[in-house]
Amino acid sequence: MNLERAQAPVAFLPDWLSLHAERRPGRVALRSDHRAITYAELYAAARSMAARAFALGVRPGDRVGVMCHQGLMHALCLHALMLLRAVLVPLNWRLQPSELAYQLEDCGASFVLCDESAAPLASQVAGMVSRSVQTVVLSERAWEAEASHAEPASIASVDVSLPSVHAIVYTSGTTGRPKGAMITYQNHWYSAMASALQFGLDPDEHWLVPMPLFHVGGMGVLMRSLIYGTTAVVHDRFDAERVDRALASGEITLVSLVPTMLARILKLRRGPYPPRLRAILLGGAGCPRPVLERALELGLPVAQSYGLTETNTQVATIDLADALRKMGSSGRPLANTRIAVQGPDGPTTEPGVEGEILVQGPTVFAGYYNRKEETERALAGGWLHTGDIGRFDEEGFLYVLDRRADLIVSGGENVYPAEIESQMLALPGVVDAGVVGKPDDEWGQVPVAFVVLEPGKVLTDEMARALREELRARLAHYKVPAEIRQVDALPRTASGKLMRYEMRKWVMQG
Repeated sequence: MNLERAQAPVAFLPDWLSLHAERRPGRVALRSDHRAITYAELYAAARSMAARAFALGVRPGDRVGVMCHQGLMHALCLHALMLLRAVLVPLNWRLQPSELAYQLEDCGASFVLCDESAAPLASQVAGMVSRSVQTVVLSERAWEAEASHAEPASIASVDVSLPSVHAIVYTSGTTGRPKGAMITYQNHWYSAMASALQFGLDPDEHWLVPMPLFHVGGMGVLMRSLIYGTTAVVHDRFDAERVDRALASGEITLVSLVPTMLARILKLRRGPYPPRLRAILLGGAGCPRPVLERALELGLPVAQSYGLTETNTQVATIDLADALRKMGSSGRPLANTRIAVQGPDGPTTEPGVEGEILVQGPTVFAGYYNRKEETERALAGGWLHTGDIGRFDEEGFLYVLDRRADLIVSGGENVYPAEIESQMLALPGVVDAGVVGKPDDEWGQVPVAFVVLEPGKVLTDEMARALREELRARLAHYKVPAEIRQVDALPRTASGKLMRYEMRKWVMQG
């Protein structure tokens, strides 16, 4: 098989929002429990917000942070920045202020758009950055189109350059240092086309997104719905009962979930949903077999997928017809995507060969912002090196064997052990630290830490609580280890690398 890198052509497309506002102005673009926004209303509000941002100094190519608790307000910011051709930097408000400040510092943002409930955190974070960062607080009046600011010429342009960067989404690396993945309009376009080819396209599509919009999973649903000219149904936060009601209403056609969300919904379900629901897309982590079995027993159209931030969500998805007989597989590669594993003699799709999963195609990101060496390593040889281990079977179905050896997926959030370890090593009395994931019925996984203390020190319950309190001030709550255990030494290779598989054995042994 020829496994040379696929190159996408440079192209321009019409601006999707203005196109749909002109051709289908009355169609609902965004919906929540309390509001429905048509394409005409969304375009008018986005133009108004873009004009305001331009008047404040935002220009094409500028990086602009967005921190919104309200999903609809986040979506409005996304569209306004696209009209300006500014670069969206979605900020995870669950992180600690120091973590968010680092992201703003790293990408060079000078503005943060936020809603009123996120304003205190946004202002605190902006004040921690070395240069001036202006916080722009948006009220509900942002939906009222105003003509108080002159519109920039860039809004009148209808061309979208596919290679241009649309967003910088931060994802921690295995070194624990957050990196900004540059997602392009090309990534969105080809992802939308692949998704439509995989699941078909209903002109009255209603895609439910109960996951955070600051992750590529949520952002991807917004962008695909925009490209299609269909409706995105937005929940500000995940609530199993609310999602269950929405799916049972007969309105929703597609929904994107992570396995922990599905597990909670299944506790409420006693039968199938209306047939209008075509697919429940699972991503973010491997789904436990009992959860998949229960979902399929109930007749739910569950489609497990594989993807990552650097591929702008899924690059492989199981066909619904194969979900039962290929349980545990992420399916075959989507259209325009090539997937291989690193074999002894290079990239291969030979069945049974286990190796690092490699990806090619136009949904692969443009690289890490201001990280030339790390970008070159990630894209070496024309392939995206995912760090995940997988294999193919005889029919070309992909099986992901380990969701990155180090990665912990807790409640749909990515937690990298190296980031926690770097913070633990800064704590008093800690000489060495290692972190691995432990299975958890509620969250999927939770982090567990093993520490080596200074000679003579003993990890008492009181000291463990104090260490966890210190970490809460430095890390998001879901990154704080659920347990801290003392050991005499951590298992390391001759080169000093942690042997996490040995630590995982410790966790399972209790």
